[in-house]
Amino acid sequence: MTALVAEAGYRTDEPIVVGMQKHGSVIQLAQGLTVTTPTYVASLSKQMTAACAALLAHDGALDMQSPLSRWLPELPAWAETIRLRHLVHHTAALPADAQIDAIIGSGTDRTGAGVIEALTQFPSLDHQPGTQHVYSNAGYVCLAAVVERVADQPLPDLAQHRLFAPLAMTGTRYWRGPEPTPPGAVPLVCPHPAPLSLGDGGVWSTLGDLLRWGQALNADELGISTLMETPGRLDDGTPIDYAWGIGVRSHAGHRVFRHGGGWTGLRAQHARIPDLGLSVALITMNDHTERRVTLLNSLLDEVTKPAATNRAAGAPSR
Repeated sequence: MTALVAEAGYRTDEPIVVGMQKHGSVIQLAQGLTVTTPTYVASLSKQMTAACAALLAHDGALDMQSPLSRWLPELPAWAETIRLRHLVHHTAALPADAQIDAIIGSGTDRTGAGVIEALTQFPSLDHQPGTQHVYSNAGYVCLAAVVERVADQPLPDLAQHRLFAPLAMTGTRYWRGPEPTPPGAVPLVCPHPAPLSLGDGGVWSTLGDLLRWGQALNADELGISTLMETPGRLDDGTPIDYAWGIGVRSHAGHRVFRHGGGWTGLRAQHARIPDLGLSVALITMNDHTERRVTLLNSLLDEVTKPAATNRAAGAPSR
């Protein structure tokens, strides 16, 4: 792992934590951070937001075919054409971040309420929902708001009760401020605090908890993994390679569920291969590059080699 980190271009003085867990065997590398240091994980939050929605759907409390307008009636008439499943799979045709942020303004914290208020200023959508897959942070902000209204409790409380506490993810939480950083967490590079919107982001976590999260989904401990791993489709039936807050890929013949997270001065990656019982995560600070993708791919290359797989299966935990 040390060699692969170096090969990806990370110096020994750059803050990074990397870990792989295969069933009960854990390998971790930490420099400049610790495996228990909470950091912002940006868009890795989306799969946790999607998990909350999946739990409500599993309970029968949330119909993913229902229109967005049912839950967010303050939005314009176009919300009637968006189904909740469109939000999950990024097919809702919502305005781009730049358009929304221009309305919010550069001197204002980006909050969920601010994003939804900005959406009310758009009289129409650029295209019909369900016809294109276009990555949308606003879609997950709306999904989080729907989850809160259905559950009748704040998303941080719901996630703590249904996700983080049952999985013993003690270093993980949603954070909506008012301070830019939760207690004990690593602040981001000034002057770029993390946005305070929930759903698209908002989660602060640790390397150890992210590995735990991957293994919990691999083992279906929440009872929703099959649903969360189901790729979306456009309304005409065309499949897309995005499931519930996670991308669906393949690597060396294995099905891989992976996602990245990024903000100014922060990069994160998470991947898991259920048929190998594998969970991989990495977080880097003061990083403005995409070296994380090279590193993740190298780690997956290493662990999917037959010899490497055999070694990992018998390696001691550390």
